[in-house]
Amino acid sequence: MPTPTIHPHARDAGEVAPTDDYRPADPVWVYRDGGWRAGVVEAVSARAATVTYRPAGARGTGVDTLTARYVLARSDADPLLDQR
Repeated sequence: MPTPTIHPHARDAGEVAPTDDYRPADPVWVYRDGGWRAGVVEAVSARAATVTYRPAGARGTGVDTLTARYVLARSDADPLLDQR
């Protein structure tokens, strides 16, 4: 699956999975700093998901808590995140 190109606010609300549909270690895309980044779910609640992700143009990882509109399931493996 290539990196999504849709803006989070252009997503059909009926197709946005609730954050508590995800589980820890699920691979996801997260929308940060104007683009989708590969991430992994750390924790979820009914209102948000905490995700570790790879920032663009930077080394290492970031951690953020996001609402459902900014999270999307990812099927492709990311060699830096999915080997944990």
